[in-house]
Amino acid sequence: MLIATSCQEKRAQTEASLASVDLLRGDITLCGDSKQFGEVSFALSCDEAARETFDLGISLLHSFEYDEAEKAFVKVMDMDPDCAMAYWGVAMSNFHALWLQTGTDYLEKGAKVLALARNLSLSEREKDYLDAIGAFYEDYQNTDHKTRVSRFEQKMEEVYRKYQDDKEATIFYALALTASADPADKTYKNQRKSGEILEALFQEQPNHPGIAHYIIHNYDYPELAELALPTARRYAEIAPASAHAQHMPSHIFTQLGLWEEAVHSNRNSTASALCYGESIDPEGHWDEELHGMDYLVYAYLQMGENEKALEQYEYLKTFKKVFPVNFKVAYTAAAIPARIALENKNWEQAAKLELPPIQMDWNSFPWQKGLLHFARAMGAIRLGDKVSAETELALLHTFHQELLEQKDAYKANQILIQIKIIQAWIQFENGKQEEALALMQEARQMEYNTAKHPVTPGEVLPAGELLGDLLLAMNKPTDALEAYEEDLKRHPNRFNGVYGAAVAARAIGNKEKANRYFQLLLSLTKNANSNSNSNRKEIAEAKAFLGGA
Repeated sequence: MLIATSCQEKRAQTEASLASVDLLRGDITLCGDSKQFGEVSFALSCDEAARETFDLGISLLHSFEYDEAEKAFVKVMDMDPDCAMAYWGVAMSNFHALWLQTGTDYLEKGAKVLALARNLSLSEREKDYLDAIGAFYEDYQNTDHKTRVSRFEQKMEEVYRKYQDDKEATIFYALALTASADPADKTYKNQRKSGEILEALFQEQPNHPGIAHYIIHNYDYPELAELALPTARRYAEIAPASAHAQHMPSHIFTQLGLWEEAVHSNRNSTASALCYGESIDPEGHWDEELHGMDYLVYAYLQMGENEKALEQYEYLKTFKKVFPVNFKVAYTAAAIPARIALENKNWEQAAKLELPPIQMDWNSFPWQKGLLHFARAMGAIRLGDKVSAETELALLHTFHQELLEQKDAYKANQILIQIKIIQAWIQFENGKQEEALALMQEARQMEYNTAKHPVTPGEVLPAGELLGDLLLAMNKPTDALEAYEEDLKRHPNRFNGVYGAAVAARAIGNKEKANRYFQLLLSLTKNANSNSNSNRKEIAEAKAFLGGA
């Protein structure tokens, strides 16, 4: 009797402690007619009535629908406060494995929930799972993010090796490998290892959302993208109710220059994200909608469909409130106007760009803010306005220093590439061609040595493509053609890369290559070039060269 009373008191204390944690509760918001997020089956020693909700939480977690996943796990905790894995689920929902989050609220929440979970009666497996995610939250006040992610990966490997029949342990270990990958490692050691593990599982579980999702993330690089194409074409069917699952295949379509598939993917994604956003906050826009919009604009620009790209920009300008305010929102808000101006070589527009009126603290996002100031600098120098270009360049140096002080080497390097590019064009404007070329080649090599961040469909202007532009401006078409062709290996079917290669080939009298590239340009822009109102002069130029083809 005393034991029973003690257990009841302990449970009451746990429930009281949970009430002090700011957990996400309420109805689980699902969009789309199917409400399908894939098939998972997680071994669970909790109330059987909670199994369906728990598996839904796992499915949502695998498609990065983090808030709704947390709601699902909290619902399980309410049904069965002794279900240790529900606490684990909440901690996992607050750990966004592939994103660097801001603030510490999510860390405080995860640490508190895990502390409560350790007061429960735990099986050995439950303890091991809790220890693995606990390695990420442990001593977060004094330990950097990279170290904590590495600790999670090491602990998750122990779980994976100890419970070899536990497929979810295998999948979460594969995710941990991806999360801890070194962005400077161009051998993609972790990504390849994770991909191999997941591909073996995919044969057994073809409708599992996490397996498909993480394969795509592992191969979201120019050198590896082809490996993920079959999976990319499956993921949206596996989890049709997930905005992120609709979007994620476009990472691979973008890497391979499959623009129509990228557009289809992101139109579906943004529609689903809009549905979700309106359900949560009718006055705001969900970050997943903005993320899809950036990829959509990028694809439209490569197809020469300026009007559709501009429609997205005008829509973006109507946004006032977004949620959550994070790096994805900041990136899209800065990248869309920069892309439209720079891709169209509208230097006047680029030089005068302003950030959309979204309610957010831009000082928290120096890398993203740098995109806009890079565009302004590029516009200014291409107009011959060296004073304004130098002003914008000084701001880029400031952003670079901020990121160094934050110990964010990756983003600091992204800004440094932009700095080198602007310095190159300033030197060219000063008549110092050798110095300009050296700086531009250095920027290209830096970019080629850096893995693409998953937030972006691609650089607002690739350094390799800009090297081709610089060489053309120096009247070196042979070298320019080589630069464009090299960059097209990394950025296939890019409008300006294809056009640049065609112009360079024409300049050196290589009619065969000029024909091929101009024909490719017309093929990529077949929807735009059938429109007599198309404002891409490059399309008209291609038609004229090919004799009105």
